[in-house]
Amino acid sequence: MNQSPDSFSRWHCDNPFYIHTFPNPHTKMVSVSSNIQWAIIKKSSCFLRKSGPTTFTTEPNNLNNRPTYRNSGLIHKKTVGIESAPDKKGVVLVRKKKRGQNKPAQMYTRVTFKKDWRRNLRGIANSVKEYRSDLLMPALRRASAIHMSQKRATYVKKKRTPRVKTT
Repeated sequence: MNQSPDSFSRWHCDNPFYIHTFPNPHTKMVSVSSNIQWAIIKKSSCFLRKSGPTTFTTEPNNLNNRPTYRNSGLIHKKTVGIESAPDKKGVVLVRKKKRGQNKPAQMYTRVTFKKDWRRNLRGIANSVKEYRSDLLMPALRRASAIHMSQKRATYVKKKRTPRVKTT
């Protein structure tokens, strides 16, 4: 039974027993405000990690790992994230583009900082200050923590000589 796509769609539209379950590709998605999105995901997100009285989140671009409206990396159109560089030398500044929110592959811009550490912090501060100034200090704290984790140990622990027991 060879049916053309046109006759197939016509059959489904004319059939009274067919239930139309997939969305019409010609309709546009309704954009929802970030406040409504936050009301939906604040208590039931797959990124939430609860341990005792404290709750943390593992969502991308959340600099404080706290589930708050201001720090959420999912609902805002402009977000900032700091990650470790793939080769463990430097940090990557991730910013969400304001345009192209419906294209996940092109939604983020990534800038790698691998120079002297003070220059890296200055570059991150300048970029974040222009983009979202309220996330400046959390971004610098996250970048500093990543830098400290990548830093080599500068001292060698001395071996203790065993005590000699005297009787």
